[in-house]
Amino acid sequence: MAKPKPFAFVLMPFGKEFDDIYRLGIQETAKEQGVVAERVDEQIYTESILERIYRQIDAADFIIADMTNKNPNVFYEVGYAHAKDKICTLITQRAEDIPFDLKHHRHLVYDGSITNLKNMLSTDISWVKSELERQRTVTFEVSARAQNELLTVNVYSRTGTFELVIDIHNRTEKRSPEIDAVYLYTSERWEIKQDGKRCGHTKAEREDTNRRHILATTAPRLAQGAWTQIRCELETNFWRRYQDDGVDPKDSYRVQGYLVVEISTSEGVFPTRIDLDVVFDEIPF
Repeated sequence: MAKPKPFAFVLMPFGKEFDDIYRLGIQETAKEQGVVAERVDEQIYTESILERIYRQIDAADFIIADMTNKNPNVFYEVGYAHAKDKICTLITQRAEDIPFDLKHHRHLVYDGSITNLKNMLSTDISWVKSELERQRTVTFEVSARAQNELLTVNVYSRTGTFELVIDIHNRTEKRSPEIDAVYLYTSERWEIKQDGKRCGHTKAEREDTNRRHILATTAPRLAQGAWTQIRCELETNFWRRYQDDGVDPKDSYRVQGYLVVEISTSEGVFPTRIDLDVVFDEIPF
């Protein structure tokens, strides 16, 4: 029996100006990559359109969403897709149509050019297909997000903190091996706390990061389809008066890079790279 093709559900504004973008830019590119791409308006269904969209997002292997013109329906549907942990490829004709809290997600800016869209989307769909295959075979699926970013300002220092929320899923059809430890690899600039207590760390043996922190987890093993979550606070100093003499402090700082979450088990080690793009601002109270 032939293996079913991946299904991409397409979220985008409806209108004649988007017809060629959908048919030639999205659907044709998906077909060339062996993916079935469909919009809700070309499907036959009996439920309400919103119920159909929910069901199709649930059923989709991944989502392609055109954020052009900041369409509120598309924004709402993308939010639902993210809540369902779907891989989302965001596309737009203008970068400013991607809201601030989604800019750290992968997005393609095609400037109204179908040729640009086809070239970028082809590469992205190829990556999504490989990621879907990886998720089907890897015991632990790890994702993470930054929240509650804050810059603490006084005359002596500028200190940035944020909360890192790490979600760990077992997507396989069997119980996971027992988790011996969960590590977070960072550069030397970061200190990490859980529940107000500083996490222990040591020098990392990886080439791409140089500090390994150990994180506490309450789930030593995950059943089929189970999920657990780890929260920790990361802190770094951007400026200190007596160490950075001659350097003017700033009102905001941006950190771009990546972290590595590593799950150590009796059956092997499972590392996952987490891209990081965090802006620290002082809350103006």
